[in-house]
Amino acid sequence: MEPSQCRSSALERLTFNNTALKKLPVDDSEEPGSRTVHAACFSRIRALQPLVRPIFVAQSQSALSLLSVSIQDVLSNPLGPEYLSGSRLLPGSEPAAHCYSGHQFGLFAGQLGDGAVMYLGEVESERHGRWEIQVKGAGVTPYSRDGDGRKVLRSSIREFLCSEAMFALGIPTTRAASLVTSDLYVTRDPLNNGRRVSERCSAVLRLAPSFIRFGSFEIFLGRDDFSGMQGPSARRHDIRAQLLDYVIETFYPCILKSHSKRRDRNMAFFREVMLRTAKLVAQWQCVGFCHGVLNTDNMSILGLTLDYGPFGFMDRFDPDFVCNASDKRGRYSYQAQPSACRWNLARLAEALGSELNSAEAGAILDEFMPTYEAFYLGIMRKKLGLVRKEEEADSELISDLLSLMHNTGADFTNTFRLLSRVPWPEEGDNERAAVGPVVDLILEQCASIEELKVANKPTMQDGELAMILSMSQTNPAMFGIVADSPGVSQQLVRMGRLKELLDTDQDELKEKQRDDWIRWVSRYRRRLARMCDGTGDLSLIKEERLTVMNSTNPHVVLRNYIAQNAIQAAEKGDFSEVNRVLQVLEKPYSDACGLETLDGPTVAYDRKPPAWAQKMCIT
Repeated sequence: MEPSQCRSSALERLTFNNTALKKLPVDDSEEPGSRTVHAACFSRIRALQPLVRPIFVAQSQSALSLLSVSIQDVLSNPLGPEYLSGSRLLPGSEPAAHCYSGHQFGLFAGQLGDGAVMYLGEVESERHGRWEIQVKGAGVTPYSRDGDGRKVLRSSIREFLCSEAMFALGIPTTRAASLVTSDLYVTRDPLNNGRRVSERCSAVLRLAPSFIRFGSFEIFLGRDDFSGMQGPSARRHDIRAQLLDYVIETFYPCILKSHSKRRDRNMAFFREVMLRTAKLVAQWQCVGFCHGVLNTDNMSILGLTLDYGPFGFMDRFDPDFVCNASDKRGRYSYQAQPSACRWNLARLAEALGSELNSAEAGAILDEFMPTYEAFYLGIMRKKLGLVRKEEEADSELISDLLSLMHNTGADFTNTFRLLSRVPWPEEGDNERAAVGPVVDLILEQCASIEELKVANKPTMQDGELAMILSMSQTNPAMFGIVADSPGVSQQLVRMGRLKELLDTDQDELKEKQRDDWIRWVSRYRRRLARMCDGTGDLSLIKEERLTVMNSTNPHVVLRNYIAQNAIQAAEKGDFSEVNRVLQVLEKPYSDACGLETLDGPTVAYDRKPPAWAQKMCIT
């Protein structure tokens, strides 16, 4: 069918209003290949790089509806896979790539930019407002450096599924509307072992109000003392002001209306970005999500989860959980995410420079951790069903729960879901008998003694450990200084736990774990009892507790093995598993899949799931 024959389809009728390209400087150079782009926020892409025989893998109706488009609209258009993979130009779109810089693992890297992403434009929807459309995996841009600008099916499935899973969890995120694969292949090293394999080029259609990020403002930075790099538009404060005006006017109109003075407006903007970032990372922590690459170029100026690279949801609770194999020092570990976000906000303040009052910006940064902790505590109270009354001791109750989960190797997602089964305390009931059944269910989710030994094995080299332990005998003063450092103290804690495990057996361990869990659950029940002060309707309080817990603690998250099962099927040409997983992830708080037992912790993603995983509705 010729394009003119399907011109009346919903895709061809999308209304583009590409505001970013109208209000921000655009690089119009026709120079091919990657290059440094000066004095511009975007670069036009002159030629499309079509995929070979593109076909749909999956679509998200929820995301497509933001464009007032249905899955049927997309599937009924024979050019749909071409349009939504950037292989053919949608009427009204203007292909471009965004220029940004960033601090990567703490070091300023100079120009980065959209190396595999093509901006198509911004679509105006009467019901849903304006949404920026991007294609990730569309080919080489001026910012591709040595890359080919392509994404493969494996990583595209992970981004597509996680984007929509996060939205369903109620966490601010960019969206993924469709996933297309093709008969074009590139070689990759998926296991980072030097063995390259051929993989299918694929593309994700992403949506967000804007993909502008902290790093968008770092293109104006001068030469960095440590890395020697500088932004491609260094010291172009006029363009920086233009970009800041665009962001505030377009995405923070309430701030614009409330402040007549520029400096006051800018400070209010920075505070709002701080608040959104603090709330976002609190939401991540409360579902056990680890981003993996919290560089400044992956931080949204709108407080969205942006760029799904090596992400992961924790199985067994571990504050040191790292989902990025290249993050050897744990800079972006689970427990480090709040401080990493605060550090990134400080870099944003530096990039905004004279647009902010430095003293006021510092005061706002000082508010970040207390603000994060308040958001975090509020969500964690909901996860425990503490709905009617707040107590100072709640923070300790939560902290002790997480320590117990860590020490027993409890599954993060399932433990919180199981706590809704803890019975309300009744006068005269036998504590151990009352809580025993739910404790037994929690223990089924906990690690074996052998798993705990592996988890607590020191990660430091044997020689380094031996030297530190020898120092404790030969130079106690120096040992005290060394042992106080975070890295060493963590290793010593691991050694202490490992020694305890070596001195016990599986039966002794389970009995101790059972006693520890009974003690904590008993404390929790006493806390529940204090929610009723005698004036409220107890039945309503009980109902509210369960409603809040079951709408805050997801039944399912995108575990590695779930994603890997879908990837393996798709790589063999079966896309049904991707769509089946999507349907389950779209209802994370529902037991609709009919499970009688909860999903449990996964093993390494390249191994067959254990028996409990095979009972799940998506195996």
